[in-house]
Amino acid sequence: MQFRFSGQTISINMPTRTALLAELRRRFRDGEGFALATVNLDHLAKMRVSPDFVAVYAGQELVVADGWPIVALSKLADRPVELMPGSDLILPICRLATEEAMPVALVGSTELALTDAQQSLQAQVPGLNIALTIAPSGVFDPMGEEAAEILRRLDREGIRLCFLALGAPKQESLAVRGRKLAPAVGFASIGAGLDFLGGHQVRAPRWMRRVGLEWLWRMLSSPARMVPRYARCFAVLPGQSLKALRLRWFGK
Repeated sequence: MQFRFSGQTISINMPTRTALLAELRRRFRDGEGFALATVNLDHLAKMRVSPDFVAVYAGQELVVADGWPIVALSKLADRPVELMPGSDLILPICRLATEEAMPVALVGSTELALTDAQQSLQAQVPGLNIALTIAPSGVFDPMGEEAAEILRRLDREGIRLCFLALGAPKQESLAVRGRKLAPAVGFASIGAGLDFLGGHQVRAPRWMRRVGLEWLWRMLSSPARMVPRYARCFAVLPGQSLKALRLRWFGK
């Protein structure tokens, strides 16, 4: 499945969880870093108006589908992909990192949320080595010196997997920069995933996630912030649906 913005193609190149975990295992064993992004409808809305974000997304080596609208578009294009929200990938990737003895870092959110997330992860994944947690300042800029020092520290301390919980586009931008300053680190952008784990945000009940209504839960939980966001998201659906049909019928 692919999307085109500003003359660039953004492809979901990891269509299944099995394929993703196999690729991550290979990269861990080969000492090869990566940038993993979870594309969702909000990201498409951002890319529609931001060539810079398109360029950042083009720098992600591994892209999976986050959100039922993306999965529906892939089916419409006859290029089906599995649903893989970042929050649902944290535990499987941590188990893989433990099996491969990879040191892990958590970057983003707040110190308290990171502490709680670390405790939750280590309780659920025995043996997980969380070697570093960093809560950036409130004025964090992924292109600034604070970000550069974080990336250099990850490299110095031998981190091999770093979960980024900074929100889009900061986390994806930091991951792309990290591919140069900390090339052996695998960066996984997971949004609010660490806050969910630590209990600092409440995720939608499992049944709502299963039927594709997590967006409704989030909208009702924070209407002032989420209603405008979802309005922008739904505005991109008609155009993306037509592009998906064209991909299905004409292969482009």
